[in-house]
Amino acid sequence: MNSSSFFDLKKFLTSKRLKVLFVATEAAPFAKAGGLGDVMYSLPLALNDLGVDARVMIPRYGTIDPKKYNLLMELEGLKVPTDQPGPYPFLVCNVKKYLGKKAPCTYFLENMEYYEKRANVYGYSDDHVRWALLCRGTIEFLRQSKWKPDIIVASDWQTGLISNYLKTVYKKDSAFSRIGLIFAIHNLHYQGMCDFRFMPESERDSGREPIPDFFNPRLAKLNWMLRGIMYSDYIVTVSPTYAKEIVTPEYGEGLDRILKEKQHKLFGILNGISYKDYNPETSPHIPVHYNLRTLQKRKRNKIHLQKRLNLEQTQDVFVVGMVSRLTEQKGFDLLGEIINPLFENLNIQLVVVGDGESRYKEMIQKASEKFPQRIGFSFAFEKSLPHLIFAGADALLVPSKFEPCGIVQLQAMRYGCIPIVRKTGGLADTVEDFNPQQETGTGFVFEKYEPLALYTAIVRAYSIFSLKNIWMRLVARALKEDFSWLKSAKKYLELFNILLREKRA
Repeated sequence: MNSSSFFDLKKFLTSKRLKVLFVATEAAPFAKAGGLGDVMYSLPLALNDLGVDARVMIPRYGTIDPKKYNLLMELEGLKVPTDQPGPYPFLVCNVKKYLGKKAPCTYFLENMEYYEKRANVYGYSDDHVRWALLCRGTIEFLRQSKWKPDIIVASDWQTGLISNYLKTVYKKDSAFSRIGLIFAIHNLHYQGMCDFRFMPESERDSGREPIPDFFNPRLAKLNWMLRGIMYSDYIVTVSPTYAKEIVTPEYGEGLDRILKEKQHKLFGILNGISYKDYNPETSPHIPVHYNLRTLQKRKRNKIHLQKRLNLEQTQDVFVVGMVSRLTEQKGFDLLGEIINPLFENLNIQLVVVGDGESRYKEMIQKASEKFPQRIGFSFAFEKSLPHLIFAGADALLVPSKFEPCGIVQLQAMRYGCIPIVRKTGGLADTVEDFNPQQETGTGFVFEKYEPLALYTAIVRAYSIFSLKNIWMRLVARALKEDFSWLKSAKKYLELFNILLREKRA
């Protein structure tokens, strides 16, 4: 897709209103376990602002209070086929609907056993049954609903069977013949209930065998990500660079061949962020507000951050933040290799916020004992602390092994916090490397996934930080970047339009 192919938005808005249904396992503010929940909130709202009738469908977990959100009964007693010939040929569900102003129009699939009795979104041994019910339940609901989408966007492996069902079990159903199917990959690494890298060849899923019944153990061994890719009309992932990377063996997670075959149907569209929720002028999460004209005020947040995490309080030190899951993917192995020389050679402070693997928590804890008042951390969830890091730290470290899109670097730039990132996936698409000669760029980028490359990037940033005027101009450039959801929504709208033209040709 390019700007020359972008359709006439005014002409579109005067024609029939486009209807889109996003299906996912989570959506803010109702249920949020990760970044997907934010996307399922912000993207449909941005599309609604462009005139699209964008709606969302998720399960109604036990933590979602129908009274709090004033949920209305949309469809009662929905019978969802399980394909089991025995005692449970179908599961009975309800569909409820949210029509408030806090989120886009959202449908909730209710089932006592698989959703309402569960406090968490993920992590159950029968998750494959729960997500099969979501996939099939969505389809059965749409069969009976007066509202029919022009396009269904299924998100990640948990909804990968929607297009599979529609192209096989429901292929003769005229209600679905003109609906466009898009499969959204937010992280290719997670493909189903199994680790398919170590599955015996004889048990591997080709994607062509019929979907077994809900209670067949084989259902848990299917590669739902593979099936979402195979049976959907288009595949979209969350950054242009990641879309190019996943067709290679290095990043393809074993699916690079099928992705390469469907490369002409594969698109990369950057995620965005909410400029209302991440706004240094109005954020309730930071003590000192500022904007481009009052950037000098920003440094006062550094003192508040240092005080909050028991660090030495000084403006002169270079403060580097990390807001991240503590996993191998996020580059913590690289950080572990260089953490001692960093603190032995540079006047630097490090603040880390996030939860994850115990080995990385232990690494950070030991380093903080070795360098007291120079390393601060919090492994507990605190809504305000990431905002304070973005507003108070000088730089944000994102040395990811791979990164489909990455949201944290966008949030940081919105506050004028300079990203230090590895050139991969969405990080490569959103952060331009600083050029000292031309004085361009918005951050510091390194390519090779190795400790020395990361160390060098941090030293580069540290050196420029000492040149106050150049650093302030760099901060201003980062603040001016536009990664709002409206930009992303326009790209999605373009993709929807192309797909519908194909379906109706």
